[in-house]
Amino acid sequence: MAKFLSQDQINEFKECFSLYDKKQKGKIKASDLMAVMRCLGASPTPGEVQRHLHLHKIDRNAELDFSTFLNIMYRQMKQEEPEREILTALSMIDRQKRGVISVSELRAKLTRLGEKLSEEEGKIPFNGLACTEESILS
Repeated sequence: MAKFLSQDQINEFKECFSLYDKKQKGKIKASDLMAVMRCLGASPTPGEVQRHLHLHKIDRNAELDFSTFLNIMYRQMKQEEPEREILTALSMIDRQKRGVISVSELRAKLTRLGEKLSEEEGKIPFNGLACTEESILS
């Protein structure tokens, strides 16, 4: 799986992996896997982490090496599609299916979901509109 990752990605993963390799044996605790993955920008659920460990026959109390970690990160990155998830969420907000939502509506939805926005973050530079897949692709 590592052949599908760039050298920059591998280096970044190795650097983060090393921070959790407390004994400097080239291994991390399986219980630290979710934290390491999240530090690298992945968003695995506890169930996904458990499936990754199960797939590699690793007990939750065991350790995993860097090669296994690369395989797990590759699989996780392959299954996560943040752009698609964002577009799906935006299309759910766009009830009239016009391909746009207002900034105020987006701000309201985000804050209702517990996302705290600063005044600066709340200013979206889309002339008052946020894009959905249809308007992005048009």
